[in-house]
Amino acid sequence: MKIHEYQAKDLFNEYGIPTAKGFVCRDTASSLAAFREMGSSAVVIKAQVHTGGRGKAGGVKLAKTQQEVETYSSQILGMDIKGLTVDRVMVAEAVNIASEYYISLVVDRNTKSVVLIMSREGGMDIEEVAAKSPEKIHRVVIDPFIGIPDFLARKAAWMLFDIVEIVKQAAPIIQKMYRLFREKDASLLEINPLIVTKEGRVMAIDGKMNFDDNALYRQPAIESLFEPSAEEKKEQDAKSKGFSFVHLGGKIGCMVNGAGLAMATMDMIKLYGGEPANFLDIGGSSNPDKVIEAMKLLLSDKEVNVVLINIFGGITRCDDVAKGLLKAFTQIETPIPIVIRLTGTNEREGRLMLEGSTFHNAGSMSEAISMAVKLSNN
Repeated sequence: MKIHEYQAKDLFNEYGIPTAKGFVCRDTASSLAAFREMGSSAVVIKAQVHTGGRGKAGGVKLAKTQQEVETYSSQILGMDIKGLTVDRVMVAEAVNIASEYYISLVVDRNTKSVVLIMSREGGMDIEEVAAKSPEKIHRVVIDPFIGIPDFLARKAAWMLFDIVEIVKQAAPIIQKMYRLFREKDASLLEINPLIVTKEGRVMAIDGKMNFDDNALYRQPAIESLFEPSAEEKKEQDAKSKGFSFVHLGGKIGCMVNGAGLAMATMDMIKLYGGEPANFLDIGGSSNPDKVIEAMKLLLSDKEVNVVLINIFGGITRCDDVAKGLLKAFTQIETPIPIVIRLTGTNEREGRLMLEGSTFHNAGSMSEAISMAVKLSNN
């Protein structure tokens, strides 16, 4: 789950991490009112959307007059950034930046720990720094039984800064970041940039936080901030029907039973030169109604031009899958070709039921995937 920058900054303030003063505004009039209330000589107007790259897209502007606030606010509100429409902006007090840094906490499955990631080269091009100069990225693995005691916080701060007065400010910020990360069940906490002002203050002027969906049941305050995208709503709907679904953006819609088989199916689609549209695990149930709902979900994706159904019948019975498909297509009309591979429990019965249908039947997984990729590419 993602939250907006202003919501992350509210959490920063709650935990004592210094940020620039700011207001969330949904129209030009409230942006002007925020500018007047702050009484600052300059403000930064920042688009609030669940994606990065806002600055490069023109969604961050420095304004010094009421006219500029009005102009930039009206330009940014309604802007499309990576397919997301900006419906609110943050009007934040501008600060005198002397230098920018990058710092984040993220769950690392390789080390089975939270990792502190830092760089002296923060800002919009941090991805380029990571790709071209990985030696400039510092990683500190945090032992979950120890956390970040004073000595480790100071050691990490010295990796970023060379001045003792700055280190004294940064070390407690790192500890507060970790406490916030742990107590709120976050999966990512990123400050980019963490800045030092010309006056010598360390501040977080941008913030990003993601949270573990599986822990939201014990974080009602965080869950209340959830604003799902259309894609996330689809994934939630699938989950409520007993599916595991992830949209991937390709053209071959996949319906598979079992996560391992689903992963193998996607790998083989790529191997044969195709692009999987999704990960969809319908689970071990033989309920024909689940097959109908799964098919409706796949066909709702306008990019899908072929559906591949790959079933290995263990608990799932192939004849029940066939029954569900036949029932589904009495309710659904589509010109999209359907490729089916049924193997396992009651496969003979299932294949007999599908004889004479418009489905493309395959005897093996490789045959089914080869057929689906060929149909998709044509």
